[in-house]
Amino acid sequence: MMFILKIIGCRTFQTAFRMVLPVLPYREPEIVGSCSELGAVLKKEAIRTLLIVTDPGIVRSGLVSFLEETLKNEKIAYFVYDKTQPNPTVRNVEEAFRQYRENHCDGLIAIGGGSSMDCAKALGARISCPKKSVGRMKGILRVLRRLPPLVAIPTTAGTGSETTLAAVITDGDKHHKYALMSFPLIPRYAVLDAKLTYSLPPHLTATTGMDALTHAVEAYIGRSTTKKTRRLAREAVRLVFENVENAYKNGRDHKARERMLLAAYKAGIAFSKSYVGYIHAIAHSLGGRYGTPHGLANAVIMPYVLEAYGERTHRKLHELAVAAGISDGGDSHGAGAGKFLRAIRELNKKMGIPDKLTGIRKEDIPAMAKHAEKEANPLYPVPVLLTAKELERFYYRIADWSDGYDRPGNTEPA
Repeated sequence: MMFILKIIGCRTFQTAFRMVLPVLPYREPEIVGSCSELGAVLKKEAIRTLLIVTDPGIVRSGLVSFLEETLKNEKIAYFVYDKTQPNPTVRNVEEAFRQYRENHCDGLIAIGGGSSMDCAKALGARISCPKKSVGRMKGILRVLRRLPPLVAIPTTAGTGSETTLAAVITDGDKHHKYALMSFPLIPRYAVLDAKLTYSLPPHLTATTGMDALTHAVEAYIGRSTTKKTRRLAREAVRLVFENVENAYKNGRDHKARERMLLAAYKAGIAFSKSYVGYIHAIAHSLGGRYGTPHGLANAVIMPYVLEAYGERTHRKLHELAVAAGISDGGDSHGAGAGKFLRAIRELNKKMGIPDKLTGIRKEDIPAMAKHAEKEANPLYPVPVLLTAKELERFYYRIADWSDGYDRPGNTEPA
């Protein structure tokens, strides 16, 4: 009875959200073609001193130098915060916040993957609401003030963070992730420069590419879609299947890199409006507990969750299979959906992505499942509502206990 009431509550919330979706203040960032074009943008915004938010790997790769050259030519002062972790933490945000204020900055640039952009968004929220902690701004529409000008420069093609209103932050003390979701967090500008993704290692090309695919798929199969988000999701799915393997095999394939950036951008817009689902909720719980890279977690989890949805998603998965060129219109919905699931697993295998994850501890599963259920319900318009107990099964299914799987207590509960 309690679960029935919860279903009614979740679906009522999601229906209300879908009804107001057309009037919500979504916006898309202005696209900039390369770092060399940023001078005009920064002058337009009257920025005098910037804080660049990035991570140690991006600095070591030399990618920040492209940006620094432009800033020096334009005589714009800048400082660099380069301690962002793969799953950015509250501590990262607070450290960057102190650096921003101490140096009297008036603008932000995030360069890197989704982690750098999430850190910069949360930083922007702290700047606009200096009396609120990051934890007090988690959830929906907790940040209402305008952020400092934020430019997002993705060096991966997957997260779509350059388009979204969300910043996912890890609470290092409580070992779980939560999201800030407010319209002012959408970056004002996005630099889509394929050359900046050339040096992305193959395994990151693979997992971030599958991250983009996850965004598109979950946005498409959910219950809060629009004509535009469905179109963008289909286009993103097609672009990923046509290009991610080429980008994985040849990092300097400009065409593939460029189209993967476009896929991530389109998928980002789609899921900004139509949201994601249990794949993301489970991935966030793994990232918060173990630091599991988000794209890797999504890639591994995706086929398990899609399969578990069953017939409820067959028609939509068949449509995505057709968009990707995996199926033709002559297949039944079930057959088309089956082909799509097999294609995801095959793509993972070709790019060296495992079908299970190591390091998952049985004693952690109930808490992670509760966090996933709390994150997803009622916000995510999932095709099928699941309880925390039902979500526990996915952790068992993706867990690689090959070094001791047969130990008592390690089997999936009945």
